[in-house]
Amino acid sequence: MLFQLTIRNFAVVKSLDIEFHSGMTAITGETGAGKSIALDALSLCLGSRADANWVRPGQEKAEITAVFALEDASPAHQWLADNEFDADDDCVLRRVIQRDGRSKAWINGTPVPVSQQKSLAPLLVNIHGQHEHQLLLKDEHQLTLLDSYARHQHLLDKVQQDYKNWASVEKQYQSYQQQKEELEAQRQLLEYQVNELNEFALEDGEFDELEQKHKRLSNSKVLLEAGVFALNALYEGEHNNASSLVQSASQRLAEAEEMDTALSPVTQLLEQAKVHIEEAALELRQYQDDLELDPGELQIIEDRLSAAIHLAKKHQIPGSELSQQHKKLIDELDNLEQAGEQAEKLDEDRQQARKVYRESALKLSASREQAAAELSQQISSSMQELNMPHGRFVIQVEHDTSARATRLGTDEVEFLVTTNPGQPIQALNKVASGGELSRISLAIQVMTATQKTVPTMMFDEVDVGVSGPTASIVGSMLQALGNTSQVICVTHLPQVAAKAHQQLQVSKSTDGAETETSVVALSKEQRVIELARLLGGDKVTDMAKANARELLAS
Repeated sequence: MLFQLTIRNFAVVKSLDIEFHSGMTAITGETGAGKSIALDALSLCLGSRADANWVRPGQEKAEITAVFALEDASPAHQWLADNEFDADDDCVLRRVIQRDGRSKAWINGTPVPVSQQKSLAPLLVNIHGQHEHQLLLKDEHQLTLLDSYARHQHLLDKVQQDYKNWASVEKQYQSYQQQKEELEAQRQLLEYQVNELNEFALEDGEFDELEQKHKRLSNSKVLLEAGVFALNALYEGEHNNASSLVQSASQRLAEAEEMDTALSPVTQLLEQAKVHIEEAALELRQYQDDLELDPGELQIIEDRLSAAIHLAKKHQIPGSELSQQHKKLIDELDNLEQAGEQAEKLDEDRQQARKVYRESALKLSASREQAAAELSQQISSSMQELNMPHGRFVIQVEHDTSARATRLGTDEVEFLVTTNPGQPIQALNKVASGGELSRISLAIQVMTATQKTVPTMMFDEVDVGVSGPTASIVGSMLQALGNTSQVICVTHLPQVAAKAHQQLQVSKSTDGAETETSVVALSKEQRVIELARLLGGDKVTDMAKANARELLAS
């Protein structure tokens, strides 16, 4: 619960230290005194947007600190532990607003982004503002109230997750569908190219081999002549061929070697040369035998080589890379065909994701219908207590399995009401007057508040438009709520304030130069005087005091 609120240089407040207690606390004061100042200041500690105008004139900064006492098992305590904050028995929120509008935030002494304070806020305080009854007319707020009462967060989380999964798969599928024609055209081109290359069936290294064969066959006459000349020069020439000359030189030096052994290495080299010349001649004879002047083979090779070069030009690559291009296109075609299979799988996945989402949405809808029936009965009873004896309230939940999917399911929730005999039940905004709407809003807030795990609830003049006996009933409702939770209520009605377990008075004073707001806790006798003022205006009479004491005693 909220234990202490410290405010420095905030709006018309110079310095305030307010202590709060369990039960119901009423905040009263004259019109314009700033009764809502504590709620405004606390909102900043809970992550609301900062405004430089909140800084007290003449000061450089405003500072607000809120101290909450936590139970070990509370969601707020668990949140602090999960986010690695020091989580003892207290939670301290601090917010500082500079004159230039910049602000800083702290949780338990640790600087944090304001967004973290905002995340923690719903676990600490639930604030019901003056204009809550206006929000009540909005469809999304009606749905939020029903879900809050139903306490089926696990179902909401499941629907949101299933929606996210379905949306993700649907996005992938639609993306593929948009590219389908382009991919099909690409697949057909690849299929044609691969079939053409399959038919040609060029093997690895074949292009280089074809080029080499073509070069040899197209120059076979020159090669043959070169071979004949070389063979004659080396071995078969009638006069002075290399073999006979080496033989002659070797014989003469062998004779000379007997006279000088220094010639031995030379004679050995000549003997080796004779062997090499003979081997070269043998290879040349074999080369000549193998070298065929076959125009038919040359034509076949020329035709295949030309076809390979033509295909390579079509693919804008060198002929030597045609075989690799063939493999690459086969891989690309396989990938596209697999993409088609993936599209079929995506279609199956999105159908399954849609089914899962619809099932989750249906379970959420069933829970809403059950909660709607319970809450409708409770609000109807509260309306009758709040001086609307013929009031009847119905929460209508319509589930449409074909409706557009949303993160909150596919339900349409509408609040319907009738307040007078013979009046048909209709939408809330078509039936209720301002005062009735205020009372209905209060009944809903009280009923839904009983379902919350938030330890502190603050009501900012939710009793607007209420008076007389109804005001006393409103006070009793808030008092009953204060028996199980901490309730802080800003009110101008003595019947409501009298039901509080404790009362704070807000007053404003000025010395002509500065204005300052103060808040004091009232003793029992001071409460009598304040209630008498609320009953009778500025003039506090003995009769007003007597009425005030009677209110406190009731």
